[in-house]
Amino acid sequence: MEEQIRENKLGRMPIGKLLVSVSLPLMVSMLVQALYNIVDGIYVAQISENALTATSLAYPAQMLMISVAVGTGVGVNSLLARKLGEKRFDEANATATHGLILAAASTLVFVVLGVLFSRPFIAAFTEVEEIVEMGTTYLEVCAVWSVGVFFGIIGERLLQATGNSLLSMFSQLVGAITNIILDPILIFGRFGAPEMGIKGAAVATVIGQVAGAATALILNHFKNREIKFQFRGFRFSGQIVGNIYKVGVPSIIMQSISSVMNVGMNKILIMFSTTAVAVFGVYYKLQSFVFMPVFGLTQGLIPITGYNYGARRPDRVMHAYKLATVVAVAIMAVGTGIFCLFPQQLLALFQASPDMLRIGVRALRIISLTFIPAAVSIVAVNTLAGLGNGVVSMINSFMRQMVVLLPCAYLFASLFGLEFAWYAMLLAEIVALVFTLIMFKREYSRKIRPMELETGLYDGHPAAA
Repeated sequence: MEEQIRENKLGRMPIGKLLVSVSLPLMVSMLVQALYNIVDGIYVAQISENALTATSLAYPAQMLMISVAVGTGVGVNSLLARKLGEKRFDEANATATHGLILAAASTLVFVVLGVLFSRPFIAAFTEVEEIVEMGTTYLEVCAVWSVGVFFGIIGERLLQATGNSLLSMFSQLVGAITNIILDPILIFGRFGAPEMGIKGAAVATVIGQVAGAATALILNHFKNREIKFQFRGFRFSGQIVGNIYKVGVPSIIMQSISSVMNVGMNKILIMFSTTAVAVFGVYYKLQSFVFMPVFGLTQGLIPITGYNYGARRPDRVMHAYKLATVVAVAIMAVGTGIFCLFPQQLLALFQASPDMLRIGVRALRIISLTFIPAAVSIVAVNTLAGLGNGVVSMINSFMRQMVVLLPCAYLFASLFGLEFAWYAMLLAEIVALVFTLIMFKREYSRKIRPMELETGLYDGHPAAA
């Protein structure tokens, strides 16, 4: 009966309905996460523009923590889904247990890094003492209490890998809503709480993360019938860790490259003004409201792809890929329209000064042109991750951000001015899209097409010989 329930969920439910049931809760929770990013930025902007700049400078380091957590989670998700598809349930349980061990180890590393390097990291960008102090305070709190990041993301990915997206959504909602509620209370000292300023924003963030992590772990323990944690008699397996990071390391590198890119862009932009850095930080908060639903969609796509690839159902893999691409492009098209039509109103949410409006209106319109090509790339690389290939996403990210974006942004800005740095982002996205589609076709020919011919299944129809 238990095996039949598993098969019915990920192996037999119609793909359209399955993608909705698995991905929609994740998309909703991601929207709430994006709303938190925007609300957090709005409250921080009410402290001062320097406070907004300080959090923008700290953002790449936060991204690095999230990169390690998400990359490990992607590896656990992909491996766990494939083991369930292959009906190797003991190996699935061992994978889940190793995921928690890796979360604990990652936390310890970033506690040490946060204590030792928060101030040098922020001071590397600016000599404005107020920004350095604010950025250091914010980053130290987030790093030292990063336990919520690592256990929260691993716990959520375990729920997602077993098709329990609704429970994953609930844990994410708990964290995000807690954060949103605490932000104004701790920043401005409301309801009898002390006025903590920028430190209050950081404390609200980590409390929300811990609350979300606790919820995810409790739900896995009591509600996730697909897996059981095996700490009694636990034996560390280098093979399981290797299989997790076979997909996870490319994802970590891919997302860490985003952190490096942000560092590089901040260095380029601060040549013009700290306001330009603030604009870039505001953009990242705003674009999360467009990208987060797509990330939620593709988080649901990974276990669907992994399970059906393990169960030798290439028709379902390709159907899920095509449907996810259509949905992602539609979401990004709406986002492009909003950014192009209402940039001034979006920036006004963050107490934008005349100088910020002058820089930001044009920046948002230009950068939003990257959204649709990004949608196609994101779906393709996550489909390949579900198939066990995370290398393409790593190469895609490196090429887009390090090979094309940063050199072109520096060159364009130096030769033609600040505005042309934004055009480098569009050029980089187009180059990455072309590469991704070429690699997807290659992986399809190697993995999916032979399976289609062997099974006779092609997107719901007999495969052509």
